[in-house]
Amino acid sequence: MVFSDASGSVPEGSAGCRGLSGAGPGRYARPMMKLYNYFRSSASFRVRIALNLKGLPFDYIPVHIARGEHLAGSFAAISADMLVPLLEDEGERFSQSMAIIEYLDETNPEPPLLPHDPVGRAKVRALSESIACEIHPVNNLRVLKYLVRELKLDDTAKNAWYRHWVREGMLAFERQLNQLPAGIYCYGNTPTMADCCLVPQIFNAQRFDCDLSELPRTMAAFEACMQLDAFRRAQPASCPDAEA
Repeated sequence: MVFSDASGSVPEGSAGCRGLSGAGPGRYARPMMKLYNYFRSSASFRVRIALNLKGLPFDYIPVHIARGEHLAGSFAAISADMLVPLLEDEGERFSQSMAIIEYLDETNPEPPLLPHDPVGRAKVRALSESIACEIHPVNNLRVLKYLVRELKLDDTAKNAWYRHWVREGMLAFERQLNQLPAGIYCYGNTPTMADCCLVPQIFNAQRFDCDLSELPRTMAAFEACMQLDAFRRAQPASCPDAEA
């Protein structure tokens, strides 16, 4: 079991991701949620951020995607799409990071990750999906592996593919932000689901040396998020399965 108290420190004797946060002893009578995830998965990273922002403790269960652990064994037996993240809560299992985040927001409404008004919710969902549906799918690990194994692209070509689609997507994201009122984060002055999506995407983009110039509002939102404990503690380097 892995969790941390409201201060963000990991209790003595616990093991695991510093990205986990609870809200003090005695608050949760129900069983601990379980999150099956991979430290480098941006979709898993999104959910860890959301859990942290809401102060929800969870068991961290690593599934090593690069080694194919998601395709066989006990995880494949419980995951229909054989992807991470997978959340277990109250006897139910939930896949797909966006659905998980909205589930967490509906069952644990404070602090909200979606605005209360329909317009605001639509704007935040659009920003979130620009990353989760436009950028991420074409640069997913299984896509990159297909480019190399089946289409015989070398690393230079593969990385060029990755950088191209990240750059195109982030420029579109910046244009969306420029149509919104100024705020500290992606939408307004409190973190939303859009920020949960943005931060992992920037981490991945930096890892692949993508061009992130000419994105002033995007990078300002990223930097603001990284001032918050919930985002810092959810980052890949803080996870128990982290690798160099």
